Amino acid sequence: MAASVACSFFFDDEPLGQPGMPSLDACALCAKPLERDSDIFMYRGDTPFCSEECRDEQMQLDAICSRQAARRQERLSSGSEARRWHQDSGKVSVAS
Repeated sequence: MAASVACSFFFDDEPLGQPGMPSLDACALCAKPLERDSDIFMYRGDTPFCSEECRDEQMQLDAICSRQAARRQERLSSGSEARRWHQDSGKVSVAS
């Protein structure tokens, strides 16, 4: 009985049409249909994957995106500081 409750939790009782909620009937990476009697590998709490390989690949992609975003933010902040320094150094005070 507990197994059927778990299955209904993942497949039958899922709210339909809720934005931001991934469906649990297909792998989030390769879109392979998830079977009711197969393992589901979860990531970030609510994202299903058909295998450890798909989940690991998504984790690697997320890590790459995170590093790129950090580099981009670093470049933006250092670029804005350089522009601010350039603007400040160009100001000349005139004594009257």
